[in-house]
Amino acid sequence: MTRAPCATTPAGPSDRHAETAPSDWVRRFAPLVRAGGPVLDLACGAGRHARLFHARGHPVAALDIDLTRLGALKDLPGIETIAADLERNPWPLAERRFAGIVVANYLWRPLFPHLVEALEPGGALIYETFARGNERFGKPSNPDYLLAPGELLELARGRFAVVAYEHGAVAMPRPAMVQRIAALKLPADAGSATLVSPT
Repeated sequence: MTRAPCATTPAGPSDRHAETAPSDWVRRFAPLVRAGGPVLDLACGAGRHARLFHARGHPVAALDIDLTRLGALKDLPGIETIAADLERNPWPLAERRFAGIVVANYLWRPLFPHLVEALEPGGALIYETFARGNERFGKPSNPDYLLAPGELLELARGRFAVVAYEHGAVAMPRPAMVQRIAALKLPADAGSATLVSPT
Protein backbone atom coordinates (compact mmCIF):
# COMPACT_ATOMS: atom_id res chain seq x y z
CA MET A 1 0.00 0.00 0.00
CA THR A 2 1.50 3.34 -0.95
CA ARG A 3 1.19 5.54 2.10
CA ALA A 4 1.00 9.26 1.50
CA PRO A 5 3.91 10.27 3.77
CA CYS A 6 7.23 9.48 2.13
CA ALA A 7 8.75 6.45 3.82
CA THR A 8 12.27 7.59 2.91
CA THR A 9 12.03 10.85 4.86
CA PRO A 10 13.83 10.55 8.22
CA ALA A 11 11.36 10.69 11.10
CA GLY A 12 11.77 13.56 13.50
CA PRO A 13 10.37 13.66 17.05
CA SER A 14 7.02 15.06 15.90
CA ASP A 15 6.74 12.35 13.21
CA ARG A 16 7.39 9.59 15.74
CA HIS A 17 4.80 11.10 18.07
CA ALA A 18 2.33 11.25 15.18
CA GLU A 19 2.81 7.52 14.62
CA THR A 20 1.63 6.72 18.15
CA ALA A 21 -0.68 9.57 19.18
CA PRO A 22 -4.19 9.55 17.70
CA SER A 23 -5.02 12.40 15.37
CA ASP A 24 -6.88 15.20 17.15
CA TRP A 25 -9.44 15.09 14.33
CA VAL A 26 -10.07 11.37 14.77
CA ARG A 27 -10.22 11.68 18.55
CA ARG A 28 -12.69 14.57 18.30
CA PHE A 29 -15.14 12.68 16.09
CA ALA A 30 -14.67 9.16 17.48
CA PRO A 31 -17.94 9.53 19.45
CA LEU A 32 -19.84 9.59 16.14
CA VAL A 33 -19.30 5.83 15.87
CA ARG A 34 -22.14 3.97 17.55
CA ALA A 35 -21.23 2.45 20.90
CA GLY A 36 -19.67 -0.99 20.52
CA GLY A 37 -19.88 -0.92 16.72
CA PRO A 38 -17.07 -2.46 14.64
CA VAL A 39 -14.44 -0.06 13.31
CA LEU A 40 -12.11 -0.40 10.34
CA ASP A 41 -8.73 1.31 10.69
CA LEU A 42 -7.64 1.45 7.05
CA ALA A 43 -3.90 1.70 6.35
CA CYS A 44 -3.47 1.42 10.11
CA GLY A 45 0.30 1.88 10.26
CA ALA A 46 1.42 1.58 13.88
CA GLY A 47 -2.19 1.26 15.04
CA ARG A 48 -2.70 4.58 16.81
CA HIS A 49 -6.38 4.71 15.85
CA ALA A 50 -6.94 0.99 16.34
CA ARG A 51 -5.69 1.56 19.88
CA LEU A 52 -8.00 4.55 20.37
CA PHE A 53 -11.15 2.73 19.27
CA HIS A 54 -10.22 -0.46 21.11
CA ALA A 55 -9.93 1.61 24.30
CA ARG A 56 -13.40 3.01 23.58
CA GLY A 57 -14.84 -0.52 23.52
CA HIS A 58 -15.04 -1.13 19.78
CA PRO A 59 -13.96 -4.29 17.99
CA VAL A 60 -11.38 -3.12 15.47
CA ALA A 61 -10.18 -4.47 12.14
CA ALA A 62 -6.69 -3.05 11.54
CA LEU A 63 -5.73 -3.36 7.89
CA ASP A 64 -2.41 -2.56 6.22
CA ILE A 65 0.04 -4.05 3.76
CA ASP A 66 2.61 -4.38 6.58
CA LEU A 67 1.44 -5.27 10.08
CA THR A 68 4.87 -5.43 11.71
CA ARG A 69 4.53 -1.92 13.15
CA LEU A 70 1.50 -2.95 15.21
CA GLY A 71 3.66 -4.75 17.77
CA ALA A 72 1.71 -5.98 20.81
CA LEU A 73 -1.59 -4.69 19.38
CA LYS A 74 -1.67 -7.77 17.16
CA ASP A 75 -2.24 -9.94 20.23
CA LEU A 76 -5.01 -7.90 21.87
CA PRO A 77 -8.45 -9.52 21.98
CA GLY A 78 -10.84 -7.33 20.04
CA ILE A 79 -8.29 -6.28 17.43
CA GLU A 80 -8.32 -8.25 14.19
CA THR A 81 -5.32 -7.70 11.94
CA ILE A 82 -5.62 -7.99 8.17
CA ALA A 83 -2.63 -7.90 5.82
CA ALA A 84 -3.71 -6.70 2.38
CA ASP A 85 -2.25 -4.82 -0.56
CA LEU A 86 -5.27 -2.74 -1.51
CA GLU A 87 -3.61 -1.22 -4.54
CA ARG A 88 -2.83 -4.51 -6.28
CA ASN A 89 -5.50 -6.89 -5.02
CA PRO A 90 -9.30 -6.93 -4.76
CA TRP A 91 -11.04 -5.34 -1.79
CA PRO A 92 -10.81 -8.02 0.93
CA LEU A 93 -13.86 -7.05 3.01
CA ALA A 94 -16.66 -7.48 0.47
CA GLU A 95 -19.37 -8.69 2.84
CA ARG A 96 -18.33 -6.78 5.96
CA ARG A 97 -20.01 -3.68 7.33
CA PHE A 98 -18.62 -1.26 9.88
CA ALA A 99 -20.04 1.34 12.22
CA GLY A 100 -16.97 3.46 11.62
CA ILE A 101 -14.12 3.71 9.13
CA VAL A 102 -11.00 5.72 9.88
CA VAL A 103 -8.43 6.72 7.26
CA ALA A 104 -5.45 8.91 8.13
CA ASN A 105 -2.54 9.92 5.90
CA TYR A 106 -3.49 7.55 3.10
CA LEU A 107 -5.10 8.09 -0.29
CA TRP A 108 -5.99 5.54 -2.95
CA ARG A 109 -9.00 6.88 -4.84
CA PRO A 110 -10.21 3.53 -6.27
CA LEU A 111 -11.12 2.56 -2.68
CA PHE A 112 -13.72 5.31 -2.28
CA PRO A 113 -16.70 3.19 -3.49
CA HIS A 114 -15.63 0.33 -1.21
CA LEU A 115 -15.48 2.63 1.81
CA VAL A 116 -18.99 3.89 1.12
CA GLU A 117 -20.31 0.34 0.70
CA ALA A 118 -18.53 -0.97 3.79
CA LEU A 119 -20.23 1.52 6.12
CA GLU A 120 -23.56 0.60 7.64
CA PRO A 121 -26.34 3.23 7.41
CA GLY A 122 -25.53 5.85 10.02
CA GLY A 123 -21.90 4.70 10.07
CA ALA A 124 -19.18 7.31 10.52
CA LEU A 125 -16.44 8.08 8.02
CA ILE A 126 -13.53 9.92 9.63
CA TYR A 127 -10.97 10.78 6.98
CA GLU A 128 -7.88 12.98 7.14
CA THR A 129 -5.00 13.17 4.69
CA PHE A 130 -2.77 15.50 2.71
CA ALA A 131 -4.13 17.97 0.19
CA ARG A 132 -2.97 20.01 -2.78
CA GLY A 133 -0.56 22.66 -1.61
CA ASN A 134 1.33 20.23 0.62
CA GLU A 135 4.18 20.26 -1.88
CA ARG A 136 5.35 23.57 -0.40
CA PHE A 137 5.89 21.82 2.94
CA GLY A 138 7.64 18.74 1.54
CA LYS A 139 6.40 15.22 0.90
CA PRO A 140 4.01 13.97 -0.22
CA SER A 141 4.12 16.24 -3.26
CA ASN A 142 2.79 13.86 -5.92
CA PRO A 143 -0.77 14.96 -6.81
CA ASP A 144 -1.82 11.30 -6.88
CA TYR A 145 -1.56 11.40 -3.08
CA LEU A 146 -2.99 14.89 -2.51
CA LEU A 147 -6.69 15.63 -2.29
CA ALA A 148 -8.07 18.36 -4.55
CA PRO A 149 -10.06 21.16 -2.88
CA GLY A 150 -13.48 19.82 -1.91
CA GLU A 151 -12.69 16.25 -2.97
CA LEU A 152 -13.93 14.66 0.25
CA LEU A 153 -17.09 16.76 0.04
CA GLU A 154 -17.66 15.35 -3.44
CA LEU A 155 -17.21 11.85 -2.05
CA ALA A 156 -19.87 12.67 0.55
CA ARG A 157 -22.37 14.22 -1.85
CA GLY A 158 -25.59 12.20 -1.92
CA ARG A 159 -24.16 9.59 0.44
CA PHE A 160 -23.34 11.27 3.74
CA ALA A 161 -24.49 13.90 6.20
CA VAL A 162 -21.37 15.99 6.73
CA VAL A 163 -20.68 16.74 10.38
CA ALA A 164 -17.43 18.65 9.82
CA TYR A 165 -15.05 19.43 6.97
CA GLU A 166 -11.77 21.30 6.86
CA HIS A 167 -9.18 22.10 4.19
CA GLY A 168 -6.11 24.14 5.02
CA ALA A 169 -2.66 24.41 6.49
CA VAL A 170 -1.82 22.96 9.90
CA ALA A 171 1.25 23.37 12.08
CA MET A 172 1.04 20.15 14.11
CA PRO A 173 2.23 17.44 14.26
CA ARG A 174 4.23 19.06 11.42
CA PRO A 175 3.47 21.79 8.88
CA ALA A 176 1.23 20.37 6.15
CA MET A 177 -1.78 21.05 3.98
CA VAL A 178 -4.59 18.70 4.94
CA GLN A 179 -8.20 17.94 4.14
CA ARG A 180 -10.47 16.13 6.55
CA ILE A 181 -14.06 15.14 6.95
CA ALA A 182 -16.33 13.55 9.52
CA ALA A 183 -19.60 12.33 8.05
CA LEU A 184 -22.46 9.90 8.67
CA LYS A 185 -23.71 7.58 5.94
CA LEU A 186 -27.23 8.35 4.84
CA PRO A 187 -29.89 5.67 4.36
CA ALA A 188 -30.12 4.42 0.78
CA ASP A 189 -33.30 6.41 0.11
CA ALA A 190 -31.95 9.70 1.46
CA GLY A 191 -31.28 12.76 -0.68
CA SER A 192 -28.07 14.69 -1.16
CA ALA A 193 -25.46 15.20 1.51
CA THR A 194 -26.37 17.66 4.25
CA LEU A 195 -24.33 19.51 6.82
CA VAL A 196 -25.22 18.72 10.41
CA SER A 197 -23.99 20.12 13.69
CA PRO A 198 -21.17 18.28 15.45
CA THR A 199 -22.25 16.22 18.45
